[in-house]
Amino acid sequence: MPQHPLTRRAAAIALAGLCAAALPLGAQAAGQWPSRPLKIVVPYPPGGSSDIIARSISQHLSEALGQPVIVDNKPGANGNLGADFVAKAAPDGYTLLLCDLGALAISPSVYTRLAFDPSKDLRGTAMLAYSPHLLVVHPSVKANNLKELVELSKTSDLNFAVTATGSAPHLAGVELARATGAKWVYVPYKGGVQSVQDTVAGQTQVLMNGMLATYPHVQSGKLKLLGVSKRERMPLIGSVPTIAEQGVPGYETGTWQGVMLPAGTPPAIVKRLGETLVAAIRNPEVRARLAGQGAEVVTMSPAEVDRFFAAERARWSKVVQQEKLQLD
Repeated sequence: MPQHPLTRRAAAIALAGLCAAALPLGAQAAGQWPSRPLKIVVPYPPGGSSDIIARSISQHLSEALGQPVIVDNKPGANGNLGADFVAKAAPDGYTLLLCDLGALAISPSVYTRLAFDPSKDLRGTAMLAYSPHLLVVHPSVKANNLKELVELSKTSDLNFAVTATGSAPHLAGVELARATGAKWVYVPYKGGVQSVQDTVAGQTQVLMNGMLATYPHVQSGKLKLLGVSKRERMPLIGSVPTIAEQGVPGYETGTWQGVMLPAGTPPAIVKRLGETLVAAIRNPEVRARLAGQGAEVVTMSPAEVDRFFAAERARWSKVVQQEKLQLD
């Protein structure tokens, strides 16, 4: 006996429901995602390396996902305020953290009372770019290379601008001082922008900072570039020797710009978002723009990001312990 059309429709709906129930929850979530705007949280003030990267990819990400992508700066506590916000956000793929993962890996060692655990409350999604730190000085500093700077630091008072206590540039300076015997006074700031501005103004004399935010001031002649924290010279500034070449073998630091999501985000969303982020940063227009500012597109899968993050935590925890550097 033929079924009534309503009966057939009810059976089809029931079958669809059974199929959906059989899918993992992550797959169901990914099928519905994204259905509303996404937010990229940058835990630093506007104008820094993370902010530049986020704004470079936001439009391409929006076009690929079919939803608006908003960049939201939440500075404070050396990036930990914004990171904590994302760590406590709903794990639904709508709130992303884009920052220097090397700096984020330092926080568990430096801060005695961190409101979140980056290794447990966040998970890797994609690595996007790397740019080295630049060792720069105010033009009035009478040193033209690392050796001359080290010698000068032993006879003159030099203030070393720190983007934030316990930040990656801070510990890069600490590593450099330990390796060379340089002596300077660390002057902490609440972000890279202010530390650059004060070095340009001559209130501080030495700075290590991400190339994206610092190189324009080198080009304008407001800062003097002495070295690059990369193992090999950069084509963009091929005449400038690396710090490794100047007597510190193997020295390499920099800003590793990556994206994290709240732990518990469905794997299917992590995978799709990671692939979309990588495609956005590899866009020829974005790649060319960043290359012109000194950033290299360096991509990693979610699993590779997690391994990188673990290695950076191990590396910097040793430096923090040696320096007895602890903050509340």
